Amino acid sequence: MIPSPSQLLGQYGLAPKYSFGQNFLCDRNYTEKIAALATPEPGLHVLELGAGLGALTDALLDRACNLAVVERDRDLVPVLRELFAAQVQSGRLLVVEDDAKQVDFVELLTRLGPAQDTASWVITGNLPYQITGPLLEKTVHLSRRIKRAVFLVQKEVADRLAAVPSTKEYGALTVFVQAQFSVERAFVIKPGAFVPRPRVESAVVVLRPHESELTAETPTFRQVVKLAFSARRKTLRNAWKALGSPSELEQLAGACGITLDQRGETLSPRQFAQAGRALELLRHETGSSV
Repeated sequence: MIPSPSQLLGQYGLAPKYSFGQNFLCDRNYTEKIAALATPEPGLHVLELGAGLGALTDALLDRACNLAVVERDRDLVPVLRELFAAQVQSGRLLVVEDDAKQVDFVELLTRLGPAQDTASWVITGNLPYQITGPLLEKTVHLSRRIKRAVFLVQKEVADRLAAVPSTKEYGALTVFVQAQFSVERAFVIKPGAFVPRPRVESAVVVLRPHESELTAETPTFRQVVKLAFSARRKTLRNAWKALGSPSELEQLAGACGITLDQRGETLSPRQFAQAGRALELLRHETGSSV
């Protein structure tokens, strides 16, 4: 067991970088629980985003087959390589200094396990609030290639990811994620479990790819969803005005079993998927590119 984040900060003369959104999880009980959710069975290859001072890394190494960690902070990378020198030398751990928003997830996972064995791929990490959206988007694009994703996020984000239609938390992010994954909000973590102590609660979410894909992540699907939530108070008749003529919109709604008098927040991810497919078919039939 490695020293706690507080001990390591003092030992190496470091301080959290607020510009990086660094809040280090220091409760071993929680890191063990997250690792268990990410690796419930043996033989899994894991990519950890934002390894920090290695608290979750340590727990994951007890369970994962191989592990790659990405850390942006150049001051923390040497600490990780020193703490886990034996695992790095043996090849079980790959420490990468890079920005998780820019790094190629597939390339790193392929270095851990064969590309044809994507059923063993897992993505996990403690996601800083300011880059949670981009990292979730990258994960969504890999929904067909990973076994699961387990993320520690702000509770507000977890609530949005797990939201149901017609609630204030339900929005475009909900739809994009739930179109590809089932979402479980596993548990909440209080601010006192972190160093430094954040001002908000956090939560762990588990994303499991659907056995059958609801919809492809196409530009048309994204357009349908974004327009529906661009003005939440508008009905679909007004929100979707740019998608086609009134008669075409009626045809689109009929194909999905909805009415244009509904608001976007009332549609389920499945209905948005149906709308995206129906619009693509309509455009194909009419030759329209609107």
